[in-house]
Amino acid sequence: MMIGVMAVFLLPVLAALLLSQSNWRPHKTRNSGTLVEPPRSVIATIVTLADGGKLDWHDPQMRWTLLALPGAQCGDECRTRLDEALRMRLTLGRNATRLRVVYLGPALPQDFIVARAPLQAGSDAAGAFSAERAHGNDALALALVDPNGWLMLRYPDGYSAQGLRNDIQQIIY
Repeated sequence: MMIGVMAVFLLPVLAALLLSQSNWRPHKTRNSGTLVEPPRSVIATIVTLADGGKLDWHDPQMRWTLLALPGAQCGDECRTRLDEALRMRLTLGRNATRLRVVYLGPALPQDFIVARAPLQAGSDAAGAFSAERAHGNDALALALVDPNGWLMLRYPDGYSAQGLRNDIQQIIY
């Protein structure tokens, strides 16, 4: 009887170890974004905000950072997608404060940014996020950075807004 009880507990552990050692990964995951493998630290990346301050990647309030990364310009389509991301943030309810949205791209009109508070605008002079940027001129891509400054997920242009919301909801709640 004791051997049977031990087997019930040890067999799943042994199966997990075997799968882990063989580098097996499931073909389909539940997240909508593309997982950054391995996660990349962005702590050393300097982002200058529009007000002249620097973005603190290690957030003491444990907020996740959603980076809005447009292509060469941010026209009507890009701004629509940016509004969509900000509305998605509002649907998180009381947990909306746990997600900050930072726009890193060509300058937007000041009244556009002020009307979309708490949107923060800034620039990445070193181009550290060039691989995550949208490929289309008027497109928007997103990237999700955890509260400790690790780039975790990428959302290329054409991402699903509902998929983004589902991912963030699973992470924040």
